[in-house]
Amino acid sequence: MSDLHDNANDPKALVDFSSVIAVAIHDMKNSLSLLMQSIEHMSSVIPQEVSQAHVSLNSVHYEANRMNTTLVQVLSLYRAEIDALPVNIDEVFIAELFDEIVESNQVYTDQQGIKVTIIADEDLSWYLDRELIYLLLHDVLINAVRYGCKHIEIKASVDDNQLTICVEDDGPGYPATMLEMSNKVLDQHCISEGRTGLGLFFARLMAQNHKNMGKQGNIHLANSDVTGGSVFTLTLP
Repeated sequence: MSDLHDNANDPKALVDFSSVIAVAIHDMKNSLSLLMQSIEHMSSVIPQEVSQAHVSLNSVHYEANRMNTTLVQVLSLYRAEIDALPVNIDEVFIAELFDEIVESNQVYTDQQGIKVTIIADEDLSWYLDRELIYLLLHDVLINAVRYGCKHIEIKASVDDNQLTICVEDDGPGYPATMLEMSNKVLDQHCISEGRTGLGLFFARLMAQNHKNMGKQGNIHLANSDVTGGSVFTLTLP
Protein backbone atom coordinates (compact mmCIF):
# COMPACT_ATOMS: atom_id res chain seq x y z
CA MET A 1 0.00 0.00 0.00
CA SER A 2 2.84 2.37 0.83
CA ASP A 3 4.36 1.86 -2.66
CA LEU A 4 1.05 2.80 -4.26
CA HIS A 5 0.83 5.91 -2.06
CA ASP A 6 4.38 6.90 -2.95
CA ASN A 7 3.66 6.57 -6.68
CA ALA A 8 0.55 8.70 -6.34
CA ASN A 9 2.69 11.55 -4.98
CA ASP A 10 5.48 11.11 -7.50
CA PRO A 11 5.17 13.88 -10.17
CA LYS A 12 6.85 11.61 -12.73
CA ALA A 13 4.09 9.03 -12.23
CA LEU A 14 1.38 11.64 -12.81
CA VAL A 15 2.75 13.38 -15.92
CA ASP A 16 2.79 12.12 -19.50
CA PHE A 17 6.02 13.79 -20.57
CA SER A 18 5.46 13.11 -24.26
CA SER A 19 2.29 15.20 -24.01
CA VAL A 20 4.16 17.91 -22.09
CA ILE A 21 6.82 18.02 -24.81
CA ALA A 22 4.13 18.25 -27.51
CA VAL A 23 2.52 21.22 -25.73
CA ALA A 24 5.94 22.86 -25.28
CA ILE A 25 6.73 22.41 -28.98
CA HIS A 26 3.41 24.00 -29.89
CA ASP A 27 4.21 27.00 -27.67
CA MET A 28 7.72 27.31 -29.13
CA LYS A 29 6.26 27.26 -32.66
CA ASN A 30 3.98 30.16 -31.74
CA SER A 31 6.91 32.11 -30.29
CA LEU A 32 9.01 31.46 -33.39
CA SER A 33 6.18 32.64 -35.63
CA LEU A 34 6.03 35.92 -33.69
CA LEU A 35 9.82 36.20 -33.90
CA MET A 36 9.80 35.72 -37.67
CA GLN A 37 7.05 38.31 -38.05
CA SER A 38 9.14 40.78 -36.03
CA ILE A 39 12.17 40.08 -38.20
CA GLU A 40 10.12 40.60 -41.35
CA HIS A 41 8.83 43.92 -39.97
CA MET A 42 12.35 45.06 -39.08
CA SER A 43 13.52 44.14 -42.57
CA SER A 44 10.70 46.19 -44.13
CA VAL A 45 11.55 49.38 -42.19
CA ILE A 46 15.35 49.24 -42.49
CA PRO A 47 16.55 51.07 -45.64
CA GLN A 48 17.78 48.75 -48.38
CA GLU A 49 21.05 50.68 -48.43
CA VAL A 50 21.95 49.14 -45.06
CA SER A 51 22.82 45.89 -46.81
CA GLN A 52 24.72 44.25 -43.94
CA ALA A 53 21.71 44.62 -41.64
CA HIS A 54 19.50 42.90 -44.22
CA VAL A 55 22.01 40.08 -44.65
CA SER A 56 22.05 39.53 -40.87
CA LEU A 57 18.26 39.67 -40.59
CA ASN A 58 17.83 37.25 -43.48
CA SER A 59 20.24 34.82 -41.81
CA VAL A 60 18.37 35.02 -38.51
CA HIS A 61 15.02 34.57 -40.29
CA TYR A 62 16.42 31.57 -42.18
CA GLU A 63 17.60 29.84 -38.98
CA ALA A 64 14.29 30.60 -37.22
CA ASN A 65 12.47 29.12 -40.21
CA ARG A 66 14.59 25.98 -40.01
CA MET A 67 13.88 25.65 -36.29
CA ASN A 68 10.16 26.06 -36.94
CA THR A 69 10.28 23.35 -39.61
CA THR A 70 12.00 20.96 -37.19
CA LEU A 71 9.41 21.64 -34.48
CA VAL A 72 6.60 20.99 -36.97
CA GLN A 73 8.24 17.70 -37.90
CA VAL A 74 8.59 16.59 -34.27
CA LEU A 75 4.99 17.53 -33.51
CA SER A 76 3.76 15.66 -36.59
CA LEU A 77 5.75 12.58 -35.60
CA TYR A 78 4.24 12.70 -32.11
CA ARG A 79 0.74 12.93 -33.57
CA ALA A 80 1.50 10.03 -35.90
CA GLU A 81 2.66 7.94 -32.93
CA ILE A 82 -0.65 8.48 -31.14
CA ASP A 83 -2.61 8.00 -34.39
CA ALA A 84 -3.78 11.60 -34.31
CA LEU A 85 -2.00 12.94 -37.37
CA PRO A 86 -4.67 14.49 -39.60
CA VAL A 87 -4.34 13.72 -43.30
CA ASN A 88 -6.57 15.97 -45.39
CA ILE A 89 -6.60 14.84 -49.01
CA ASP A 90 -7.82 17.32 -51.59
CA GLU A 91 -7.09 18.32 -55.18
CA VAL A 92 -3.96 20.45 -55.41
CA PHE A 93 -2.49 22.14 -58.47
CA ILE A 94 1.18 21.22 -58.33
CA ALA A 95 2.64 24.26 -60.10
CA GLU A 96 0.83 26.55 -57.63
CA LEU A 97 2.24 24.53 -54.72
CA PHE A 98 5.76 24.82 -56.16
CA ASP A 99 5.32 28.57 -56.66
CA GLU A 100 4.30 29.00 -53.02
CA ILE A 101 7.29 27.02 -51.73
CA VAL A 102 9.77 28.90 -53.92
CA GLU A 103 8.27 32.28 -53.02
CA SER A 104 8.48 31.55 -49.29
CA ASN A 105 12.24 31.00 -49.69
CA GLN A 106 12.97 33.70 -52.26
CA VAL A 107 14.72 35.97 -49.77
CA TYR A 108 17.28 33.24 -49.07
CA THR A 109 17.74 32.10 -52.66
CA ASP A 110 18.21 35.68 -53.87
CA GLN A 111 20.72 36.35 -51.11
CA GLN A 112 22.73 33.26 -52.04
CA GLY A 113 22.47 33.88 -55.77
CA ILE A 114 20.60 30.61 -56.31
CA LYS A 115 18.32 30.15 -59.31
CA VAL A 116 15.25 27.96 -58.76
CA THR A 117 13.55 26.52 -61.86
CA ILE A 118 10.05 25.05 -61.76
CA ILE A 119 9.06 22.47 -64.36
CA ALA A 120 5.41 21.50 -64.04
CA ASP A 121 2.35 21.65 -66.26
CA GLU A 122 0.03 24.44 -65.07
CA ASP A 123 -2.93 22.05 -65.39
CA LEU A 124 -1.31 19.20 -63.44
CA SER A 125 -3.27 18.46 -60.26
CA TRP A 126 -3.17 15.62 -57.75
CA TYR A 127 -5.06 14.52 -54.66
CA LEU A 128 -2.80 14.96 -51.64
CA ASP A 129 -2.47 16.68 -48.26
CA ARG A 130 -1.27 20.14 -49.26
CA GLU A 131 0.09 21.09 -45.83
CA LEU A 132 2.09 17.90 -45.31
CA ILE A 133 3.61 17.91 -48.80
CA TYR A 134 4.35 21.63 -48.51
CA LEU A 135 6.28 21.00 -45.28
CA LEU A 136 8.13 18.07 -46.82
CA LEU A 137 9.23 19.92 -49.98
CA HIS A 138 9.94 23.14 -48.06
CA ASP A 139 12.44 21.24 -45.92
CA VAL A 140 14.08 19.71 -49.00
CA LEU A 141 14.45 23.15 -50.59
CA ILE A 142 15.86 24.70 -47.41
CA ASN A 143 18.51 21.97 -47.21
CA ALA A 144 19.46 22.53 -50.85
CA VAL A 145 19.89 26.26 -50.16
CA ARG A 146 21.87 25.54 -47.01
CA TYR A 147 24.48 23.43 -48.77
CA GLY A 148 25.52 26.07 -51.24
CA CYS A 149 24.30 25.03 -54.66
CA LYS A 150 23.70 27.58 -57.42
CA HIS A 151 20.79 25.99 -59.26
CA ILE A 152 17.80 24.04 -58.01
CA GLU A 153 15.23 22.36 -60.24
CA ILE A 154 11.80 21.32 -58.98
CA LYS A 155 9.78 19.28 -61.44
CA ALA A 156 6.68 17.11 -61.50
CA SER A 157 5.32 14.48 -63.86
CA VAL A 158 2.92 11.56 -63.86
CA ASP A 159 4.52 8.16 -64.41
CA ASP A 160 2.74 4.81 -64.16
CA ASN A 161 -0.31 6.45 -62.53
CA GLN A 162 1.84 8.03 -59.84
CA LEU A 163 2.85 11.63 -59.25
CA THR A 164 6.63 11.98 -59.30
CA ILE A 165 8.16 15.11 -57.77
CA CYS A 166 11.89 15.60 -58.10
CA VAL A 167 14.08 18.24 -56.44
CA GLU A 168 17.57 18.32 -57.93
CA ASP A 169 20.48 20.67 -57.24
CA ASP A 170 24.08 21.15 -58.39
CA GLY A 171 25.60 21.06 -54.90
CA PRO A 172 27.99 18.52 -53.40
CA GLY A 173 25.34 15.79 -53.25
CA TYR A 174 24.16 13.64 -50.37
CA PRO A 175 26.93 12.12 -48.23
CA ALA A 176 27.17 8.32 -48.29
CA THR A 177 25.96 8.08 -44.69
CA MET A 178 22.77 9.95 -45.57
CA LEU A 179 22.12 7.75 -48.59
CA GLU A 180 22.52 4.70 -46.36
CA MET A 181 20.22 6.18 -43.72
CA SER A 182 17.50 7.09 -46.20
CA ASN A 183 15.95 3.62 -46.04
CA LYS A 184 16.60 2.95 -42.37
CA VAL A 185 14.19 3.27 -39.47
CA LEU A 186 14.88 6.03 -36.95
CA ASP A 187 16.17 4.10 -33.94
CA GLN A 188 17.79 4.67 -30.56
CA HIS A 189 21.28 4.05 -31.98
CA CYS A 190 20.89 6.86 -34.52
CA ILE A 191 19.68 9.19 -31.79
CA SER A 192 22.55 8.35 -29.42
CA GLU A 193 25.04 8.92 -32.23
CA GLY A 194 23.51 12.32 -33.01
CA ARG A 195 22.42 11.18 -36.49
CA THR A 196 18.67 11.30 -36.04
CA GLY A 197 17.79 11.58 -39.72
CA LEU A 198 14.66 13.36 -38.48
CA GLY A 199 14.02 15.14 -41.78
CA LEU A 200 14.26 11.87 -43.71
CA PHE A 201 12.07 10.03 -41.23
CA PHE A 202 9.48 12.81 -41.43
CA ALA A 203 9.56 12.85 -45.24
CA ARG A 204 9.11 9.09 -45.46
CA LEU A 205 6.23 9.17 -42.95
CA MET A 206 4.46 12.00 -44.78
CA ALA A 207 4.86 10.17 -48.09
CA GLN A 208 3.60 6.87 -46.69
CA ASN A 209 0.53 8.55 -45.24
CA HIS A 210 -0.63 9.04 -48.83
CA LYS A 211 -2.32 5.81 -49.92
CA ASN A 212 -4.45 4.86 -52.90
CA MET A 213 -5.43 1.63 -54.63
CA GLY A 214 -3.21 -0.50 -52.41
CA LYS A 215 -0.14 1.71 -52.97
CA GLN A 216 1.53 4.24 -50.71
CA GLY A 217 3.87 7.15 -51.25
CA ASN A 218 7.62 6.86 -50.99
CA ILE A 219 10.84 8.88 -51.13
CA HIS A 220 14.19 8.15 -52.72
CA LEU A 221 17.58 9.84 -52.39
CA ALA A 222 20.34 9.74 -55.00
CA ASN A 223 23.18 11.80 -56.42
CA SER A 224 23.08 12.95 -60.04
CA ASP A 225 25.36 11.11 -62.47
CA VAL A 226 25.68 14.37 -64.42
CA THR A 227 26.22 17.15 -61.85
CA GLY A 228 26.93 15.11 -58.71
CA GLY A 229 24.24 17.11 -56.92
CA SER A 230 21.52 15.70 -54.71
CA VAL A 231 18.31 14.29 -56.20
CA PHE A 232 15.29 13.96 -53.92
CA THR A 233 12.36 12.06 -55.42
CA LEU A 234 8.86 11.84 -53.96
CA THR A 235 6.26 9.51 -55.47
CA LEU A 236 2.56 9.65 -54.56
CA PRO A 237 -0.08 7.18 -55.75
